[in-house]
Amino acid sequence: MTDITPSLQDYPYTVTLASRWQDNDAYGHINNVMYYSFFDTAVNRFLIEHGGLDIQNSQVVAYVVSSQCQYVAPAKYPETIYVGLRVIKVGRSSVTYGLSVYAGDAKRRVAHGQFVHVFVNRQTDNAVPIPSRVKEALESITEGL
Repeated sequence: MTDITPSLQDYPYTVTLASRWQDNDAYGHINNVMYYSFFDTAVNRFLIEHGGLDIQNSQVVAYVVSSQCQYVAPAKYPETIYVGLRVIKVGRSSVTYGLSVYAGDAKRRVAHGQFVHVFVNRQTDNAVPIPSRVKEALESITEGL
C-alpha cells in the first residue's frame, strides 16, 4: 500500500506555533477547539504577509463560512505545532484552504481539515471579488498550478 499522507514539506506555506499550557484539556492533550485557532492563525498570517491584507483598515475582509477538522492523533503541551497550508480552490469571491497540523520533534500529523473564506465589503457584508494582490498570493500556493 502506498502512503499518501502528506508531510509538512508537501505544503507550500507553513507556520510554526508554540503550544501553551492552556491549550491542554482535562485529558492532557490539546483541546479540539485549538486546532481551528491553528488553522485561522496560519491562514491569516499568510493573507497578511503575502496578500497584503490589512485586517484593520481594508474595505474588503475575509469571513470564515465553513471549517472542518479531522483528528488523527493527540498532541500536547509543550510540543511545537506546525501548520501546513495550501489552497484547494480559488473562486470569484471565495477560497478553500487545505491544512494539516503536525506536532513535536517528529512532526507527526495530528489533524487535517479545510477552511473556507468569503471576501466581503466591510460595510455591506456583500460578497466581492477577491482583491487582485490577495488572489495572486492565493494562486501561488494552489495545488495543481
